[in-house]
Amino acid sequence: MAPVKQKNRPASEASTAAAAATHQAVPVAAPLTPMDDADRLHSAAIHLLRRLRVRDRESGIGPAQLSALSVLVFGGPRSLGELADAEQVRPPTMSRIVAGLQRARLIRRQATEDGRRIRLTATAKGTKIMWEGRKRRVETLAKALGSLPEDERERLREAITLLQQVIRNV
Repeated sequence: MAPVKQKNRPASEASTAAAAATHQAVPVAAPLTPMDDADRLHSAAIHLLRRLRVRDRESGIGPAQLSALSVLVFGGPRSLGELADAEQVRPPTMSRIVAGLQRARLIRRQATEDGRRIRLTATAKGTKIMWEGRKRRVETLAKALGSLPEDERERLREAITLLQQVIRNV
């Protein structure tokens, strides 16, 4: 079997001395690149969201409608086009999502003061559903975090600060 090529990474002095004494190569792992870190973070974020989204089923509303409602509750009123852009869907798709939210009385259409545009706003019922859903997801996450020792939760708090900095740069 051919030897596996690895990138050089500084080895500890003890392992280097041991290898030199026995004339063996010191296997070293390749340093992680920003692409490696990004790939791991991307995967972790997706898995975390999927696991937390399980709690969203309790709302009785589908994921597309919950996502659009979330934009209106946590981001404020929007036009249909602005909501479609925020959700990265085409306006006809958003029209169908909005129609379902209206039928469920989770959002309402309101004309702007000049009467030329329509703004979509969350109703009290829609807002309540979103806050309850957020509470369920946060409670689920808090329970999982509660199993970590305090020093690891402190490391996580530091990582959250770094993630917020990364988010600002994306």
